[in-house]
Amino acid sequence: MSYFDAASAAPLHPVARQALLASLDEGWADPARLYREGRRARMLLDAAREAAADAVGCRPDELVFTASGTRAVHTGIAGALAGRRRVGRHLIVSAVEHSSVLHSAEAFEAEGGAVTRVPVVRTGAVAVESYGDALRADTALACLQSANHEVGTEQPVAAVAELCREAGVPLLVDAAQSLGWAPVEGPWSLLAASAHKWGGPSGVGLLAVRKGVRFAVQGPVDERESGRAAGFENIPAIVAAAASLRAVRAEAAAEAVRLRELTARIRARVAAVVPDVEVVGDPLRRLPGIVTFSCLYVDGEALLHELDREGFSVSSGSSCTSSTLTPSHVLKAMGVLSEGNVRVSLPTGVAEEDVERFLAMLPGAVAGVREKLGAPVAPTGAAPRGDELVVDALGKRCPIPVIELAKVIGEVPVGGTVRVLSDDEAARLDIPAWCEMRDQEYVGEEPADRGSAYVVRRLS
Repeated sequence: MSYFDAASAAPLHPVARQALLASLDEGWADPARLYREGRRARMLLDAAREAAADAVGCRPDELVFTASGTRAVHTGIAGALAGRRRVGRHLIVSAVEHSSVLHSAEAFEAEGGAVTRVPVVRTGAVAVESYGDALRADTALACLQSANHEVGTEQPVAAVAELCREAGVPLLVDAAQSLGWAPVEGPWSLLAASAHKWGGPSGVGLLAVRKGVRFAVQGPVDERESGRAAGFENIPAIVAAAASLRAVRAEAAAEAVRLRELTARIRARVAAVVPDVEVVGDPLRRLPGIVTFSCLYVDGEALLHELDREGFSVSSGSSCTSSTLTPSHVLKAMGVLSEGNVRVSLPTGVAEEDVERFLAMLPGAVAGVREKLGAPVAPTGAAPRGDELVVDALGKRCPIPVIELAKVIGEVPVGGTVRVLSDDEAARLDIPAWCEMRDQEYVGEEPADRGSAYVVRRLS
């Protein structure tokens, strides 16, 4: 089995395993106690904090360990907003942040706060000037991920952090995907990350809060982790997390070169050998190991099952694989195709042969799924049936509305229109994306008795 979902959770690094096993015998006692076992546990915890702080680029007393990366994000956002309550109740986030950031923003909004969601361009990156435009006199906090977890696009964190510093606004960076590769540049104020993203054990997050940042812990406080992470520290897991972070950083420069070559190969070959595919994300400013592409006329869940049967573990942002039947908020914000979406995120040490095997079997897997769904393989060539056709795709989920559109577009004359009736949220994203890929005109969305009518004009 080839595991290609490292962006969700990286396999446990050998150094993490060794450190975890070794510290189980030494780090079990309460580090707050003064007896020998407690002092030994405290020494392990302090050493782990120093190692992690060195990797982050902060002081050890600015960093605390939390129960997860999500908890680090929630704690960081809530504490910074509360600490700057007198400044105002305005929060800035990008539209493609991790769900932990967006959920915090929603909770803040529900409590009466104001939230500005900064849009992204089609590559998934924010424009620096957009953050500048969003800053206000009452802005308490801004958040920006270092790199996107779904498409790999790196964000201009250093430039945004400088803008925020000049405005006197702290910037919280979600560095979960990038911290294993390099420290985050720029004058950021808070940083959150999660150990299982770089090959450490799950259940360990870290939160760094620079000195001088106003911060008020929310909820019950105890003496642990400077009062910012209540509860007994999982010292063996923390030691393993810090040891693995140091280890992956030592390997990062050489491994990044290798993974960039492999992901560039995937991006080029997928576009060349799979018809009707859109490779998404910035082609250059991106993390080393992530490649994301979407396939027209493909059910995402069916494709993932097919890849799993062939021995490949990948993930997807397609609505077809979601219990909510809504497309990924990242793909939606980017305005790219969501159906048949596949994210390949290569772990460190992945074999080149596994990548080649994936590229060899992918075209057949996609073709097989399309055939089962009755996807069009060529224009029908049927005689025109009128200047406007109506396709009733109500009750049908992606990719069926787009498939039905593709089947009949050739049956209206050039200049004629097709109205697709659909109540699937994904159609709002995928029909305009289909038009762009097929050089047809997306006229717009109109209300209908059920769902919406998506109007497409034939140009060729």
